[in-house]
Amino acid sequence: MAVPVEYYVLVSALLFALGALGVLTRRNAIVIFMSIELMLNAANLSFVAFSRALEGLDGQLFVFFVMVVAAAEVTVGLAIIVTLYRNWKTIFVDEIRLLKG
Repeated sequence: MAVPVEYYVLVSALLFALGALGVLTRRNAIVIFMSIELMLNAANLSFVAFSRALEGLDGQLFVFFVMVVAAAEVTVGLAIIVTLYRNWKTIFVDEIRLLKG
């Protein structure tokens, strides 16, 4: 007995909404990055579910590329966070004024 695609889409939408809520409400840079990763994984879940439902590998291949980009994003993002912490001793995004115009 297979799980319907609608269940995967529902879980994916809930995870995406939770990640978006985390990005919009949190001030800690690390929590914001974790929320972005949660949103990317929610999209990946949808891609894999539709790929399996349509019996193709296109969605799974796209998920592979999304995971590679997410890994690069985390690497660069954490390097920026560590540098900002060394300079200002904080990782709260509202207290860091360097990137403000």
